[in-house]
Amino acid sequence: MAAAEAFDLNIEEVLEHWSVAHAVRELIANALDEQTLTDTAAPEIAKDGHGDWHVRDLGRGIRPEHLTQREDPEKLAHPNLIGKFGVGLKDALAVLYRHGISIQLRSRHADIGIGMRPKHGFQMISTLHALITPPSDASMIGTDVVLSGVDDADIDAAKDFFLQFSGEATLEHTKVGDVLAVRHRAAPRIYVNGLHVADEPGFLFSYNITAMTKGLRRSLNRERSNVGRTAYGERVRAILTQAHSADVARVLADDVSALASGTSHEELKTWRDVAVHACRALNAVEKVVFITSGNAMGPERSVIDYARADGLRVVVVPEDVSAKLRDLRDLAGNPIRTLGLYAQELDQSFEYDFVDPAAMTVAERRVYELTDAILGLARMGSDRRRVDKVVISETMRPDPRLAQFEAIWDEQERRIIIKRSALRTLPKYAGTLLHEAAHVVTGAPDGSLHFEDGLSTVAGAVADTALQPQTKASPG
Repeated sequence: MAAAEAFDLNIEEVLEHWSVAHAVRELIANALDEQTLTDTAAPEIAKDGHGDWHVRDLGRGIRPEHLTQREDPEKLAHPNLIGKFGVGLKDALAVLYRHGISIQLRSRHADIGIGMRPKHGFQMISTLHALITPPSDASMIGTDVVLSGVDDADIDAAKDFFLQFSGEATLEHTKVGDVLAVRHRAAPRIYVNGLHVADEPGFLFSYNITAMTKGLRRSLNRERSNVGRTAYGERVRAILTQAHSADVARVLADDVSALASGTSHEELKTWRDVAVHACRALNAVEKVVFITSGNAMGPERSVIDYARADGLRVVVVPEDVSAKLRDLRDLAGNPIRTLGLYAQELDQSFEYDFVDPAAMTVAERRVYELTDAILGLARMGSDRRRVDKVVISETMRPDPRLAQFEAIWDEQERRIIIKRSALRTLPKYAGTLLHEAAHVVTGAPDGSLHFEDGLSTVAGAVADTALQPQTKASPG
């Protein structure tokens, strides 16, 4: 056997906080990078019959010069690699040696082990050396890293650093990264080119950043863990504001609704433009209407009920988000449907086909001719003069998919419009007409306290008028 040639790694003792799993992580990262660079099959991570673990890629094979610490032009030129400086491999070797793990790196170029040797020129100082011998298999394809004495749990923990082995599903790809579904009962994660670098317990999604900033690249040069949000925050923000899919938009919209109560996730609390983008994306793929909590508690409540009846999803957003939605268009170029826009759509959805009394049936005309008498029962006083006419329409909202109305008070035209079907019976017509009379008196929408009070007043007037003959006839 040829004597090993010792290559000084110039390492005494570093990275005390790194575990065996961190070191194995670096070996897996190198194998994944080689897969990307050579467009070969995925690396294999497997245990052999002797209990040794192998990290095997099918790339070009490790060479002794790869052990030097330097910028790798090939890796620097590729945007989607994990390692670029040769630091991770040397650190991994040192950590494994310190933990008593035997390691062999084999390729068609050389077999490489590790051990402590006196430093050249300084015999009193021992440093970690790579022990290089001729290849045991000169026809080998790729690199086989053999680990002896490593626990299965450390291998599992090392694999868990990588998106490829995490089981997290990709919801959407963007130019700067991917939105990922969070694993069940797991903390959301930040990945960079598939490598886990941080946990974000308050986030809604996990993210895989594939286009790094200079700041983020500097943060990953050595540690590759516990990276702060200041390093990757803008990339996450960019990923979300580029996301267009319905899957992402719906989840974000649910979270937008939680902003007002303070229970939303960090992405929307931190970046309001993400919340606005979520609304734009959702508006493009789903029938929604955006309201504020003030709308939900105010006189617009009846309009919100109509929106729900029309099949629209009601999404509550904070006032500042709502203000930014006005006059915006969604990702498909359509106007954002705020409550004000929906109210306009509601008004425009009515199409009337007025019925001439001469065209009514005898029974319908008999009921219709009681219009003035019914309004008289309501004792509307001066408000009666505000109603120029009561007209009958064959249709109200012709689209059968929309909520249907029996009648409306058209204040601008000073008329009550009632659907022809109400003329089938006197009680139906009278009840519908008196309901609209309450709108005339109060000027308030359905569901409001003012309208409810007005309706009670009208009902009381009708009862009083109807019962007066009986009260006059009753003994004192």
